[in-house]
Amino acid sequence: MLYSHLPSYVLGFHGCDESVARSVFEKGKHLKQSRNEYDWLGSGIYFWENSPERAIEWARELRKRGKVANPAVIGAVIDLGVCLNLLDREYLKLVKDAHQSLVAAAAAAGRPLPENKPLRDSRDLLLRYLDFATINLCTELRKKTKLPPFDTVRAAFVEGEPLYKNAGFCDRNHIQVCVVDRRSIKGYFRPLK
Repeated sequence: MLYSHLPSYVLGFHGCDESVARSVFEKGKHLKQSRNEYDWLGSGIYFWENSPERAIEWARELRKRGKVANPAVIGAVIDLGVCLNLLDREYLKLVKDAHQSLVAAAAAAGRPLPENKPLRDSRDLLLRYLDFATINLCTELRKKTKLPPFDTVRAAFVEGEPLYKNAGFCDRNHIQVCVVDRRSIKGYFRPLK
């Protein structure tokens, strides 16, 4: 865990309703943590890393579902701090170990393991019940050690349709950052058009 602290700031973009953006910019409120059992990276405040376009796309998708009236984007300067970086092999092993603990606990309790599932006609696993439980367990296990807790979780996702035949790139690939400790958010801003 020698390299767990990522000494860098990233720009994150959060898709939401304009009323939420006004609350942040005009009233100085923080964004609320998401605790949906299907969230991809556990409990926290979600951002698209360096992609305001993806954030507004997300807000527009939420509008189609009736969850947002006026799509907006909030930018944030995020100090990754002690980051559960799922682009690092050491942390991938940590998540794998947490998953094995989750499997053992579910078996001992006689409960089924949560499952990741597609949403409607998507081929992508958009409802990440298993990942949510695994990442949350990983962050809880970390809190029980003498190591500092995770401030953020960061991962790359391959999502969407291939860009071309046999492509390794898809049209919705992204890096997502989940802020676990909101003190990692150093400031909010309205993105330039």
